[in-house]
Amino acid sequence: MDGIINVLKPPGMSSHQVVSYFRRLLGIKKVGHGGTLDPGASGVLPILVGRATRLSNFLMDYDKTYVAELTLGLSTTTQDASGDTTSMHTDFSISPRDLADTLASFQGSIWQTPPMASAIRVGGKRLYELERQGISVPREPRQVQIYSINIMAIWHEQETMGFGTRVLLRVVCSKGTYVRTLCHDIGEKLGVGAHMSFLTRVSSGPFHSSSAYTLEEAAALAERGSYEFLLPMDSGLPGWVKVKVHPAVEERIKNGNYVLPEHLIDVPSTLTVGDDVALLDVEGSLLALAEIKKTDQLICQPFRVFMR
Repeated sequence: MDGIINVLKPPGMSSHQVVSYFRRLLGIKKVGHGGTLDPGASGVLPILVGRATRLSNFLMDYDKTYVAELTLGLSTTTQDASGDTTSMHTDFSISPRDLADTLASFQGSIWQTPPMASAIRVGGKRLYELERQGISVPREPRQVQIYSINIMAIWHEQETMGFGTRVLLRVVCSKGTYVRTLCHDIGEKLGVGAHMSFLTRVSSGPFHSSSAYTLEEAAALAERGSYEFLLPMDSGLPGWVKVKVHPAVEERIKNGNYVLPEHLIDVPSTLTVGDDVALLDVEGSLLALAEIKKTDQLICQPFRVFMR
């Protein structure tokens, strides 16, 4: 059993717990995910089954879209609602224009310092493990991209925003972006403090919440013997050139050997040196990922093979 499941993760479960859930449901050990989602967050979590686990690095590279709630006036140790209060500002007034200008300053390339409550490893240990022991260690800032950050709604009683005002944001960003750190840093720049009080991931690359399955929906289908929720492996490679190969050269691909352009069929575009391609069999199943190279002629060289 190989493929990708677009799962709608519920809040309260870690990404690892969702992986364990599908291991039990499918009766298969080789299950992973395509990008960690915090336990308190909900939303899209691609689950990789069987040979699709070898695609994890590619899925993690995709841009993400989040809907987050920013609460003004209160900062926490974890930068979200689960942490202890570190500072509170109750007497301030911010106009919507002030907020919009501040949000605009975070668009583009920015630097973030990962929070202690994160899964990054330092000295062989996850930061959140150290944080639980009350240990704080220096973290190197990381550069990430905020492609857009838009206000969806503002909940406040006055014309200006004050303590406890909640702002719903839609954020499109690169991999590695910590949205709770973004919320914290926005509060710092406004001078009033803030934390992320809600988060859901709307999309991760080609996977969108509108077509995601809940755990209950997947379980109900599996109980009926239906695995329609299991997408083909190449669904996780939307930007790749996909070409079918002649059955006679499948054994060469299995052994990691190059094939020639004349062995490719149904080529959708002209291939040039440096192109990455997904090699499919005549029925459309993913065989390997390959690169077009130049020796004394053009060759198609597999670099990740999925065939057994």
